Amino acid sequence: MFNTDLYVQVGVNRVVARNVSTGQNFTHTSAQPFSHPRMLVGNFTEAQATVKRAVAEAKGSGLLKLIRVLMHPTELTSGGLSQVEERVLHELALGSGASKAVVWVGTTLSDDAVSAKLNGR
Repeated sequence: MFNTDLYVQVGVNRVVARNVSTGQNFTHTSAQPFSHPRMLVGNFTEAQATVKRAVAEAKGSGLLKLIRVLMHPTELTSGGLSQVEERVLHELALGSGASKAVVWVGTTLSDDAVSAKLNGR
């Protein structure tokens, strides 16, 4: 089995999934808004559908892949994330098929930094 590391950036009603190995980005905008003026994810069902589509496309083909996802909220994070917001992002990653999910708040990461965070460094 091989790991596939994905860097998933979540913005207002938009998800960008980057395959760290291939360098390919896949952008998906939700059919119905999932963001709320006070929260990045106000509609969990629509957010999950959008994340699933982006992750499925970014992971590529192959059944024997373990997917590791670093979730990075890119908007509506002033003051940090509440425990609920962090849990929502974690659950979105797991619901998209990730075997491991890490939530990151901060600056945009390089592919090497994504892999390091997923390896616990």
